[in-house]
Amino acid sequence: MQGKLLIFAAPSGAGKSTIVNFLMHQGLNCHFSVSTTTRKRRGTEQDGVDYFFITKEEFKKHIIMNDFIEYEEVYRDTFYGTLKSQVEAQLARGENVIFDVDVNGGMAIKKFYGDRALSVFIMPPSKEELTQRLLTRGTDEYEVIEERMKRVDYEISQANNFDQVVVNDNLEQAEHKVIELVQDFLNK
Repeated sequence: MQGKLLIFAAPSGAGKSTIVNFLMHQGLNCHFSVSTTTRKRRGTEQDGVDYFFITKEEFKKHIIMNDFIEYEEVYRDTFYGTLKSQVEAQLARGENVIFDVDVNGGMAIKKFYGDRALSVFIMPPSKEELTQRLLTRGTDEYEVIEERMKRVDYEISQANNFDQVVVNDNLEQAEHKVIELVQDFLNK
């Protein structure tokens, strides 16, 4: 039996990755879609586990070969994309594939897969809280955080293009809401 797709998108710092990681440990046969990126590794990230880290030139070759379901230059010279071959192999194994992607990527994947995918937008409680979260996590330089914050208004304006919107003003409540949505979708 083919797997299904679970798409999660949000502005950076909204708690999307934390919620997705929680979901991964709920016994739902969920497996990450490992995105491809040209950005540098952070901390202990591993190639092929967290992302496929490739050069900008390699990424552009994949674009020419039409290998991506979606891709985007999210920030200047920083590309992210989802390889078709990776996702199709996972679905064929019966895995439910989770996408932790940017807003445009989420909308593109949903368009590509239609009803086989559930798309969820994780909404931050406010822009101020979002800024504070990014500063507190300490993984990015201030200039990178400023760049990310420039995208927030656009990203939030796209929330209605997703099947569901979950506000993450209380992490435990947001996690429980996501579990409920995902279980309903997988049981259809």
